[in-house]
Amino acid sequence: MDLALFAEILETIMIVSFGVSWPISIAKSLKSKTSAGKSPLFISMIIFGYICGIISKIIAGNYNLAFYFYWINLATTSFDLALNLYYRNKEKKALEAK
Repeated sequence: MDLALFAEILETIMIVSFGVSWPISIAKSLKSKTSAGKSPLFISMIIFGYICGIISKIIAGNYNLAFYFYWINLATTSFDLALNLYYRNKEKKALEAK
């Protein structure tokens, strides 16, 4: 097998593996309706990493399968961040109302 192809397969497996965790995280947020245990900064850094991966693929002109999974992961991670910020804001308002 060509090493470049093998590297692309490994990258795709890596990005899919990371991507599996985001729907689980989103489901947890929707069920618990809390931002507890999640850091917006941490999620933002992951989003930044996905954006860098996408830009890297665009610069290299390498639109392989991993490229499209970067977009899916970016979307789900961004949604998770939005949920986190929504619940964090809701919790803050609830504390202020007391």
